Order: sequence, then structure tokens, then C-alpha cells
Amino acid sequence: MQNKPLKNRPKNLNLFTIRLPINAVVSILHRASGMALFAMLPLLLLALQYSLKSQQSYTQLEAIFDTWFIKLVLIGLAWAFFHHFYAGLRHLLQDIHWMTSLQKARFSGRVVLWLVGISVAIFAVVIW
Repeated sequence: MQNKPLKNRPKNLNLFTIRLPINAVVSILHRASGMALFAMLPLLLLALQYSLKSQQSYTQLEAIFDTWFIKLVLIGLAWAFFHHFYAGLRHLLQDIHWMTSLQKARFSGRVVLWLVGISVAIFAVVIW
């Protein structure tokens, strides 16, 4: 039997119309949040160094961190941290074969997204 090329198979090249399963969304966001945290690490370490330099530099840094734009950036970093943390725990639990069926994996993905939303909301209320 000869393999025939599938010329008439449907192709969807519009990535905005593809609906990913919840497991894929959580996994992709886990990678994106890890990259965001890694990219912001030098700036966070620089801010830490600057805050420990003297009382005056701490006061200046506190004034900078009190602006609305920096607070939004910190809320974004909080999202990255919480998502990476909760999704990482989910991946570790799946590595030991806990909640690996499709239905349970979908449930744990929703739980991760809810936990992230609640944690970021609490963080935003606290810093604002």
C-alpha cells in the first residue's frame, strides 16, 4: 500500500482562533512566568543593593516604588511569581503521578488559575 499525501486536509494558520486546552495554557504560562522572573531578576537585585546602601538611597527607592506604574509592574511580577509557584507545584505533583487523568488535570489547571488570581488580588490590595 502506498502512502498518499494529504493535500485536502484542513489547515488553520490563524493562531488566534485555536483554542488551547487548559493544561496547555497553564504550561505555557508557567514557562512565560519563569522567563519573566528570570528577566527581572537583575533589576530586583539592583533595587535590593540600592536599598541596602544607605538610609537616603532607601528613601529614594521607596519614593520610586510608590508610583502607580511601578506598582503595576510589581503586580505583574507577583502574577509571574504566583503562577510559576503554583504551576510548578502542580507539575511536581503530576511527576509523582497525582492527578494525571485528563479530568483531574483539567481540574488542577483551573485550581492553579484560581489560586493565582486570588493571590495576585490580595497582593494588589496590600500594596495599593
